Parts: sequence; structure tokens; C-alpha cells
Amino acid sequence: MKILFWGTPAYAVPSLDALVGAGQQLVGVVTQPDRRRGRGKALVPSAVKARALELGLPVFCPERIRRDSACQQQLADLGADVSVVVAFGQILPPEVLAQPPLGCWNGHGSLLPRWRGAGPIQWSLLEGDAETGVGVMAMEAGLDTGPVLLERAIPIGLLENAQQLGARLAHLTAELLVEAMPLIEAAGPGPEAERWARLKLRPQGEQGLTTARLLEKSDFQIDWSQSALAIHRRVMGLYPGAHSTWRGQRLKLLATEPLVQRLADQLSAEAAALVKPPTASAQQVEPGTVLQVIPGLGLVVASGGCPLLLRDAQLEGKAAANGNQLLQQLQANPGDRIG
Repeated sequence: MKILFWGTPAYAVPSLDALVGAGQQLVGVVTQPDRRRGRGKALVPSAVKARALELGLPVFCPERIRRDSACQQQLADLGADVSVVVAFGQILPPEVLAQPPLGCWNGHGSLLPRWRGAGPIQWSLLEGDAETGVGVMAMEAGLDTGPVLLERAIPIGLLENAQQLGARLAHLTAELLVEAMPLIEAAGPGPEAERWARLKLRPQGEQGLTTARLLEKSDFQIDWSQSALAIHRRVMGLYPGAHSTWRGQRLKLLATEPLVQRLADQLSAEAAALVKPPTASAQQVEPGTVLQVIPGLGLVVASGGCPLLLRDAQLEGKAAANGNQLLQQLQANPGDRIG
């Protein structure tokens, strides 16, 4: 088939590679325009654009595809049989959705209808979901509302961060899209309802529906009065951006473990050895107080519930550190406060 691929971040690159590797004909790649990044504010291409250029594929970078009729016509002239969308970052207008005769298909990083919208990986971790997955969905005018062709679930580890989970889901998305293409091709063109019926798509119901709202700056600020598990979920889900302060400097929290008895079997051996039954005296300690400084490991910090082990962090102006290197940077003592 002739495929028009839509994607922007590194998450979408494995899908692009997999479709090329499966022998599909990529007639073009649509991605977000170059953005200014870094201290020098240099224009940097998206991960998908960089990879597409390496593969020698035509690249299109509309600022707003909804308003860019010229680009819409250029894409129509490519004569793609199908469009494949993976984390493109813009909503496709009806004119674009109607172009390919075999439809537009989205590889989405959640088990729909849970976590429609942007940031499904972050929100699955923030909310403590036990599992997540990938769905290949037929696209329609609504936001991630289309029926699902293929779906696969995976468990989420307690100590898994958004980057690690995203890498697993990116490769799973690629696998499912390669699997989906022959099915879509076999169903053939025709009216949308007839094509969907031939594919036996699963309609999304309203049960379990959640929407991943856009994250705000305040979401990244650690509130030490929350429970250790809630803080840990924020650190893992917003990796590497959740932060607090240490002696007036910003401190990014990169790896934590909640010292909660019922979760001991999911913790590292070092953290599990620190788990103790909660005591009344521990609960009276101000949240954010350093309780222990453990050589080679990190800091045990009081929260609004059980303690939290801080293993990896990045102090403002310093490189990310763990173990003794982190302790050397922070020079912390029991009784000191974070935040």
C-alpha cells in the first residue's frame, strides 16, 4: 500500500521504521515544523522529520494543517491509500480524513476509551493504572473516539517511569500497525461504514472513559503533604520534570520508591529493607523532612503518609546524580527539609 505517515516525537519513529521495514511504500511524512530548543534557541527538526530525511522520504511540515489548504492539496496529490497517525500533535480536519480510500488510522498509547487525548502515558502513571496498552483506531472527527481494530495490553511496573513505559509502548505501537496494514488492505475501499463492518471494529463505549488533560506547570511541583505513593507516581509519570527545592535551588526528582508495606514485594531489595510499620512519631514529622541519609543509596524523606526513598535527582546547575554522588551534592542531614 501507499502510506502517508503522520508523526512528530521519538515515540513515532519505531512505527515509521517498522512500516518501511515491512515493505510498505511511504509516499510522504507529515510532521510538526522545526522548533527552537536549547540555550542557543537553534531550530531543531522533530525526531520523525530527522528519521524521514535519513530514509529519503518527502517531508511536509504544516504549521496548522487545518488551515493550510495548499498543503492539504499537496498531500492529496500523493495518492496515498491510507494515512497512519502516531502522535502527530494536531487534529486532522475532515477534508484530510476523507482523502485516503482506506481511511486514516491512529496508533494510540492507551486502552481506549481510557485516556483519550494527549499525554496518555503520563496520565496512566499519574493515576496508578495497573496496566495500559496500545490501540489501532479508525480516525473520525472526534478526539480519539473512533472504533478500535487491534489492541494489546501490558502491565505497568511500580518503578517504571514515563520514558521507559513510552519506549515499550512505542515498539508495541509499531508491531500493531504492521499487523493492521494487511487487514486494512484486505477490507478494501468503499463507504466508511461498510469498511468498518468488514473489519469488525470494536466501538468505544462510555464506560471507563477518561480524558488526558494538558499538563500545567503546577502539576510538576511536588507537594510533600501528599502520600509517598502519590509523590512517587508524580515523579515517575512526569519524568524527568517533577521538582521541588533544596536550599533555594530547584531539585528535579528522577527516581523514588514509596516505602509502603503493601508494596514491598514491588520495591528494590534495598528499598524493601527500609520498609517499617508506620508509627505515630513518624506521622508527626513535617512532610519533606529528611529522615535518614543512607550511604550509597539516597535520602529517606517524610511525606504525608509513609516515607519516600529519593534515589536519583538533579540539583540546579548540576548533572543528574544518585547514590553517594547525590549525597555529596546535597550535603543533607536528618532534619533538613526539601521543598
